[in-house]
Amino acid sequence: MKNTTIILLTLLLAAAPLAAQSKVGTSAAPFLGMPIGARGIGMGGAFVALATDVSALYYNPGAISQPGYSQFLVSHTDWLVDTKFDWVGVMVNLDGSSAIGVSITQLDYGEELITTETDQDGTGEMWTAADIAVALTYARNLTDRFSIGGTAKYIQQKIWNESASSFALDVGLKYKTDFNGLTIGMSIANFGADMRLDGKDLFRPIDLDPDNTGTNKTIVSRLKTDDWPLPLFFRAGVAMDVLSYGDMRLTAAVDALRPSDSNETVNLGGEFAWRETIFLRGGMNSLGLSDRESSASFGAGAKYELTGANLISFDYSYQDWGKFGGIQSFAIGITF
Repeated sequence: MKNTTIILLTLLLAAAPLAAQSKVGTSAAPFLGMPIGARGIGMGGAFVALATDVSALYYNPGAISQPGYSQFLVSHTDWLVDTKFDWVGVMVNLDGSSAIGVSITQLDYGEELITTETDQDGTGEMWTAADIAVALTYARNLTDRFSIGGTAKYIQQKIWNESASSFALDVGLKYKTDFNGLTIGMSIANFGADMRLDGKDLFRPIDLDPDNTGTNKTIVSRLKTDDWPLPLFFRAGVAMDVLSYGDMRLTAAVDALRPSDSNETVNLGGEFAWRETIFLRGGMNSLGLSDRESSASFGAGAKYELTGANLISFDYSYQDWGKFGGIQSFAIGITF
């Protein structure tokens, strides 16, 4: 347990500098903090230490080299106010000790009719908005218990004719102890450049001297928007099998989350497995936030063997969002 204690102390020291960076509600690309994968969501987002599938690309990039297999996953969430949140990821085992992964995250706000003061019923045009992130990940096992990995990603936000983009890095690690399957995970996500919206709608004609005649009223100016930082997330968590008897397994997990654009929270989750083919999950998220809307989450999943080592998995989760109702997520994965 000596090594476990050292790692826990390291995580606490790493989290300390982030405490002074909290700026509640003042970041760009908040979609980067939306949880993905019905399995992790069903466990309340407590997944940084437990992540053993391709969704680790989001929660902990350092974990994708430990499973020793390749996997493809598609996740869909019917998010708030009729928006659609989708995630696609694939991790490929290279040599048993290293892996690479690619993922795409998209939040689609849909489209609406454009209206103006003179066209209250609409101009006939539609405006759209969407966020997207494309990421490339590499991870490697440094020992049979410890792995580390990193992600480079491109991020873009777009609303009608304006857009903003940035690049960011994620780093994660995972350590498996020899005590009852206890695992420890940590990740830092979205360390990158600020974002600023720009586009053709920011160009405006301007009269530099409106009080005098004879001036040029068609000089083109460009409105300058502010720079906004990316939401920096620090996650640290532990997971352990609290029951392992015959065909049954019960795993408990807890994550501490420190975002730069909000207050720190705690997520709790559990997963019950029967023969590693049928799964029931539950969790609580955002514990510690006095004004939180999301609370409990539930989920279920199943795995079915196709041929040889190939498996197909189906996962479902439901999140309670209080006055906003419930949010459902679906995921399909193929292990090869």
